[in-house]
Amino acid sequence: MAVFESFKNAGKIPLSSTKATIGHMLGVSGILEAAFSALAINNNIVPPTLNFMQTDINLGLDYTPNKAREEIINSALSLSFGFGG
Repeated sequence: MAVFESFKNAGKIPLSSTKATIGHMLGVSGILEAAFSALAINNNIVPPTLNFMQTDINLGLDYTPNKAREEIINSALSLSFGFGG
């Protein structure tokens, strides 16, 4: 919880998912997500979540639907739960 200061800043953290872009990569999902994270930090670009159709406004999260956006990125958290994750 200390990572996001008890989640009070959760709405300020850009969220995205690249799985809709690349599909399920099985054994390379972990390294590919690490590469996406490194490129996002290096280029200050939040990758889009393609085919994102509906937001739950009650959660107050900062989604990145369908289009990449520029944002200063100092760190990234990559969650890869495939066989290589």
